[in-house]
Amino acid sequence: MPRIRMSFAKSIFIIATCGGMWCSASANEVKPSSPIPDAENNKNLEYDDQTFLFQIPRMMDAVPTFLPEQSDQNIVPPTTQTEDSTWTDRQQKSIRHWTQKTANKIDNWFGEPDPNQPASATLRVIIDNSWNKHDGYEIKPRIRGKLKLPTLERKVSLVFGDDSLDNELENNVAITNENPAGQTDKTVDGQRTKDDNGSLALRWSDFSKHIPFETDLDLGVRSGDDIYVRLKAKKDWDLKNDFTFHAEQIYRYGIDSENYLRTNLELVHARPNQPILSNQFNLTYADTQDDDLSWDNFTFRQHQFFHNNTFSYGMYLGGFVNNNDLRLNSYGPFVSWRQPVFREWFFIQGDLNYLNNHRDDRSHFMGALVRLEALF
Repeated sequence: MPRIRMSFAKSIFIIATCGGMWCSASANEVKPSSPIPDAENNKNLEYDDQTFLFQIPRMMDAVPTFLPEQSDQNIVPPTTQTEDSTWTDRQQKSIRHWTQKTANKIDNWFGEPDPNQPASATLRVIIDNSWNKHDGYEIKPRIRGKLKLPTLERKVSLVFGDDSLDNELENNVAITNENPAGQTDKTVDGQRTKDDNGSLALRWSDFSKHIPFETDLDLGVRSGDDIYVRLKAKKDWDLKNDFTFHAEQIYRYGIDSENYLRTNLELVHARPNQPILSNQFNLTYADTQDDDLSWDNFTFRQHQFFHNNTFSYGMYLGGFVNNNDLRLNSYGPFVSWRQPVFREWFFIQGDLNYLNNHRDDRSHFMGALVRLEALF
């Protein structure tokens, strides 16, 4: 008997409800208020200190550690000192200047540029390598670029490359890729790589001052001929006891891919010169995926031993929802390290995990991922 998929309207309701439950934490957002008596104030503070959420950082601080202290010291020279040093540096400089020149040229099409608000360009070139004993070795090249065009009346940018990178949290802790896997008999699937990186769109940012969120509205084409519109809204809240909360809601509709809906949530405890505690959660509905809903959750502690470095370790949980049946499909520990290497524009990230997969009848196994990333 064929499986009856959850309706899109019902999926929207579930995702919105999930986001609303998490966003209810904003009720604790720090806001100015009228003075209250000291006795009542002390009682509230005592109650806050007794809640389980606020006890977690204290418990983590009580655990002995052999790790170095937090630091923001640079370990690589600035680009201004190295851009003419070697052939590789000169190529990076050439590409960086070419993207900037292209941004200026396109910006000129729409009017007289403002010297105080020039066009700008960013480009990420990524090579993701992954290995485990079941799926073997796979390489996935990825690219994502953005040209800001301030001459236009509104905040408009041209974005291109792998649009799935914009669906992730900006500080996503692990190397992830929601695009379909390539052919199992190929280390590099050329056609899959072409489709994944074939997105081109105009982005209209913060299009209304009356909406209490940061917004992006994209209109473009992806995977060759999939014309789509995409809306992203996000907001940050400052909570009590050094906690912050971040929420993102993404909706995309494509002629071929149809409905796509994703919620990203992040709760962070961060104090100056101390490692952070974080929980990153996402919930996804897509007409093109087999499951009604899929979800991932990373709970971790993150250190910074030098500038632009992160060392993270924690627990991953992931699963799906089908016919109102919530399933935990995969879980296990992970560790991640990211740092600049030789130059401040070149990064290496390495992830190790020990996960299982109930659906594929796989007990826990070791997985390794390495990301090489160049910024221009």
